[in-house]
Amino acid sequence: MTNFTLEPNQVEPGDKLVKLMGWSCLSFLLAFLINNFLNIYFGLPSALAVLAGTASNLFVPGSIYLITFAAMTYFFVYKSDNTLRDQAQNLHSLNKFLIRWFFFSILFVGIVDVTLAFLRVEKLLPLFFHEEVIGSFNKPIFVGLYIHMPIVFVAFVTSFFSKTLGFTWLALMIVLAELLIVITRFVFSYEQPFMADLVRYWYAGLFLFASAYTLYDEGHVRVDIVYAGLTERTQGLLNAFGCWVLGVSTGLTIVIIAFNGKFSIINKPLLSFEVSQTGTVGMFIKYQLAVFLGIFGITMIVQFISYFFESYSDFKGTGKKRTAGQSVAH
Repeated sequence: MTNFTLEPNQVEPGDKLVKLMGWSCLSFLLAFLINNFLNIYFGLPSALAVLAGTASNLFVPGSIYLITFAAMTYFFVYKSDNTLRDQAQNLHSLNKFLIRWFFFSILFVGIVDVTLAFLRVEKLLPLFFHEEVIGSFNKPIFVGLYIHMPIVFVAFVTSFFSKTLGFTWLALMIVLAELLIVITRFVFSYEQPFMADLVRYWYAGLFLFASAYTLYDEGHVRVDIVYAGLTERTQGLLNAFGCWVLGVSTGLTIVIIAFNGKFSIINKPLLSFEVSQTGTVGMFIKYQLAVFLGIFGITMIVQFISYFFESYSDFKGTGKKRTAGQSVAH
């Protein structure tokens, strides 16, 4: 990653307003996710349900949103002396940590779950486990709670010690998994659904998790015939405008729709640890594929707010503009 040095700048009133815009959005995102968690697991009303008229108690969700907004505004807008470029880099660092965590999660879960699927299909579990344990391994809820969740926690700890985002390694693992399918199918005439499940699982993670970093690295394809000829100040203004109109709005739409109630496209599979129609002959990871969509929306919102802070700084001409790097290695 390309390093850059920030020039000291005094925080101006206009910067405070820009910070307020960005952190208000992030406080809404955090409060929404907290409210969603309390709603689907503890039955507390959600703010969306209250607004829709299907719930009446606004105190709990309202308190969550107010406290989150007040806390983030106080610490990151009112008390913070960091420049916009400082905060942009801090948000990007947060995103990198989240992406590392999710990368290690799908790497570890993929390896363990595909191994369990192979043992189930080939009826090898009795060689290693008792009968009651074998029955539990056929239940998605048991596998999700007592195997996947601990692995996700291990991945969380691992992400503190590793500094790589792992996109290139994940791409290599996908190629190896595809190669294994080709060899076993055409050489040994052997193929099982869990093999394709693993490739889809890692493919989905690669594209959805890497999108936020690709935005930071300016690696997305765009037609810049007109854009390239504009001044740096005008480019910054257009980027700042686009962050909200095209970026944050899309991310919020994805998150709000995907997490809206217990029967939404993410909450419903997550609550039941939903699996594909292949059942016990496949991997128990379909519910995680649904969660990937939410992760995509969340990380993109965070990255677009970071990009918004940078773009506004470019528009004002404050600090030193970051030069996008070409490598994802850290």
